[in-house]
Amino acid sequence: MSGKKRDSSGFKEIRNSKAFHKYFVGQKFEAGIVLQGTEVKSIRAGKAQITEAFVRIEKGNATLYNAYIDEYAFGSSSNHIPTRPRRLLLHKRELEKLRIATEVSGETIIPIRLYIAHGLVKIEIALCKGKKLYDKREDLKRKVATRETERALKNRR
Repeated sequence: MSGKKRDSSGFKEIRNSKAFHKYFVGQKFEAGIVLQGTEVKSIRAGKAQITEAFVRIEKGNATLYNAYIDEYAFGSSSNHIPTRPRRLLLHKRELEKLRIATEVSGETIIPIRLYIAHGLVKIEIALCKGKKLYDKREDLKRKVATRETERALKNRR
């Protein structure tokens, strides 16, 4: 007999699309998140946003701020607060790298994507530097140019 069929309409991942527009994305790290049960259920339902979220290193711990995880629809009165700060789980060496990068070079730590790996909710964070307005314009020009060349090649065939 065949095994269980996978549900293709289930949770894939939640991406921070603004991060690549606003920042130069550098080194990436994978971290676990300390969550409550209703938060995990909301994330599995795809009811979360990380577009305005950021990470701070305080007292040797990484904390995720402004990440919005919607209240679970079938939760009781003990439902979670949607924008509460959440602790991230990282190795000491990774925490030290992040702390030094934010203090010395002035980089910020931005979440890139939120996903589930082997039943655990993980978040991918990255060291980022802010883009200037002219950098954003150059990126848009480059994207338009590549899109036009792809169209030209497609129509040529």
